[in-house]
Amino acid sequence: MIQAQSGIAQIKQNARNYNNRGDHANAVIVLRQGLREFPKALELEKELVLSLTLQRDFAAAKEIAVPLTERTDADIICFQLAGNVYKALEEVKECDQLYRKGIKKFPNSGPLYSEWGELLWSNKDGRAIVCWEDGIRLDPSYAGNYYNAALYYSTINESIWALLYAEIYINMESRSERARNMKKILFEQYQNLLTKNKIPSFKKNEEFGKLVYQVLDSASGPALRGLSNESLTMIRTRFILDWFSKYESKYPFKLFEHQRQLLQNGLFEAYDQWLFLDGINQEAFSNWTQQHADEYARLREFLFNRIFKIPTGHYHRYH
Repeated sequence: MIQAQSGIAQIKQNARNYNNRGDHANAVIVLRQGLREFPKALELEKELVLSLTLQRDFAAAKEIAVPLTERTDADIICFQLAGNVYKALEEVKECDQLYRKGIKKFPNSGPLYSEWGELLWSNKDGRAIVCWEDGIRLDPSYAGNYYNAALYYSTINESIWALLYAEIYINMESRSERARNMKKILFEQYQNLLTKNKIPSFKKNEEFGKLVYQVLDSASGPALRGLSNESLTMIRTRFILDWFSKYESKYPFKLFEHQRQLLQNGLFEAYDQWLFLDGINQEAFSNWTQQHADEYARLREFLFNRIFKIPTGHYHRYH
């Protein structure tokens, strides 16, 4: 058993080495040969679907991917791989049914909710946001749903949830290029909320969002002089102090706890430079890091030496 696992792992690694060099044809050859030695090895079949997809042989990938999802030992990745193949083949109905089946088997899978929502959104189906919200609620430490939901809310002027989900995503995927793009969106949503004098509306089951807006609005005085990194940090600092004096016990929220911890460690101003300036003016941020090297080093240690995860019980989108 151990020898078989070792053999399968070696074949998988050899195939990945080919794929990493862009030689997908040889990766496919290696995996097909491996499957002769280890028939029905799940890890090799998954790797073969991936290699065929990279090779853009979607028909061959489908022949393997779809039966994989029928196996009793099928995992979440099996459904993700099959979903990617269906999307490539533009078989939307089949892909939708696949994600439904996958979520029935893995009802708390953030990745499946995220990718199902992406399928729906690519076909202009507004139910996409339901998928992403379900993914956030059921698998709160998976980042992809926050990214998709933040983008969605930014397009329909729901700035409170766009900025909350954007900042959560940035902290979860802090080193990714998508995080830098999300930083731009975050600043834009604060601009929309604080400088356009348009009061957002909330439904009866959206008390948390309404309270966030009210506390933020009451702290927004510095925005009257224009919104900058400095004025935004003043507003956000006042928001955290007011929120924890009023609503922390009723609505625990990891992002706000994270912000308060940064305040307590004297890092909140540096954090906001990283959060906003890095997204809108990278040259200015680079200059700031050089002028505040020690402070930035402390911030990096704080942010990058821990995993930002959302615990259960912190979902407040609807009540």
